[in-house]
Amino acid sequence: MTASQLRVLIVEDEPVIAMALEDMIEDLGFALAGTAGTLSEGLAIADTAAFDIAILDVNLNGQRSDAIAVLLAGRCVPYIFATGYGRTGVASDAIVIEKPYSKSTLVDAIARATASQ
Repeated sequence: MTASQLRVLIVEDEPVIAMALEDMIEDLGFALAGTAGTLSEGLAIADTAAFDIAILDVNLNGQRSDAIAVLLAGRCVPYIFATGYGRTGVASDAIVIEKPYSKSTLVDAIARATASQ
């Protein structure tokens, strides 16, 4: 899958981080499929929208994004967890990037997450 074909969903509760990630996604040549700032928005988009991968903030205003990850796994859509807290409390098989992350870290994580697609 080429970069221009890859559609990315962002679920991030911090507007500045979400905007920076949107810019990174576009700079890398990926398509932005949508951005959600809350667990309920993320669940609604994850359940109905067409996209190829999601980047999920682990903590959304005090609510964990695990329910979104479960929904995505059921749809066979890969996802990446983003967190400032490291791997603590994240499933051992999940791909995790630690905030703040760089474009190269993001590209590597997306490549790993979509390798079997």
